[in-house]
Amino acid sequence: MMMFTSLASRRRRLPAGRAAEAGFTLVEMLVVITIIGLIMALVAPRVLNYLSESKVKAAKIQIESFGSALDLYYLDEGRYPTTSEGLAALVQQPEDSPTWNGPYLKGAVVPNDPWGNGYVYRSPGQHGPYDIISYGADGHEGGTGTASDITSWTH
Repeated sequence: MMMFTSLASRRRRLPAGRAAEAGFTLVEMLVVITIIGLIMALVAPRVLNYLSESKVKAAKIQIESFGSALDLYYLDEGRYPTTSEGLAALVQQPEDSPTWNGPYLKGAVVPNDPWGNGYVYRSPGQHGPYDIISYGADGHEGGTGTASDITSWTH
């Protein structure tokens, strides 16, 4: 009972409002911020790598989608769009295409690659009846990693 009385009397001796303050010190806050920073430094590169890989996969899927749309165009027209007509022929009827039955792409829009650049379309292609190319993250021919080209003839 004596101990309880002394604790109670100590609390009464503290300045008013001081006993109710229960906060963190600056040092504790800095330690927490440092720990969060270290965790982010370990996690961020992995997250960015997954983001880069997902853009490459999205470009491959879009190119496959273009291939399917081009095959439908070929069935209707008996030919693939010329290089000058480009992929736009999949969403807008070219003047010399009387049997066009499009649009062949969902949304009637030719999307850009995941990096915001247009796809390169060539017909006839060097690797088949047509070539479709995304120049990757750097937007220039060649490159390595996420900056490498994504093409219709490689899987």
